Amino acid sequence: MMRSFGARADCAVMDEPFFAPFLQVTGKAHPGRAETLASHETDPMKVAENCVAPISETYHFQKHMPHHMLPEFPMDWAKQATHFFLLRHPQRVIASYVRSRADFHVTDLGFAAQRQLWTKLGQPPVIHSESILENPDAALRALCAAIDIPFDNAMLSWPAGPRDEDGAWAPWWYDSVIRSTGFGAPPGELPNIAPKHHADLDACRADYEALAAQAVRV
Repeated sequence: MMRSFGARADCAVMDEPFFAPFLQVTGKAHPGRAETLASHETDPMKVAENCVAPISETYHFQKHMPHHMLPEFPMDWAKQATHFFLLRHPQRVIASYVRSRADFHVTDLGFAAQRQLWTKLGQPPVIHSESILENPDAALRALCAAIDIPFDNAMLSWPAGPRDEDGAWAPWWYDSVIRSTGFGAPPGELPNIAPKHHADLDACRADYEALAAQAVRV
């Protein structure tokens, strides 16, 4: 979605601005931790100010991870933003996540935090990743309508390669994003996950299903 919105001439992009403060406060060991802390602002108050700072473009797409938004982090800035939630099946999230970080806690997947933040922000639109992959044009038109911005055909394709806005963690997480020139093929069957992650999947299920029931119809 960062590439899609970033392909618009009228849109700036910000990549997980609260990740560095999250790492600083929690002490969590993530791939690229040292690089992230060295390259990005770690003061959550300054990050919040950056989120609402003036830009030259019409729109400012900001990718946030709900579990990065710790209770002590400022949220008043969010009142000035229009929100939507991108949802992905937890089984796909787990299968993807373990490729870069084999050891994790279920909270790192963010489903409980996502549902809580969705409620706190007034239940903004939810778009399912599978809807986008199955029909990018229709899904993005529906999403743009839901958040009251015009659809732009530029959102459907983009040149491959890294971007200046990619976070310092990109080498560990963004291989497929950097190679991409558009949205991928429709998803197939749910991937297999190791038995040790079945409890994680079960723990995510209720929050996922609650949000999936609210997804924008395409």
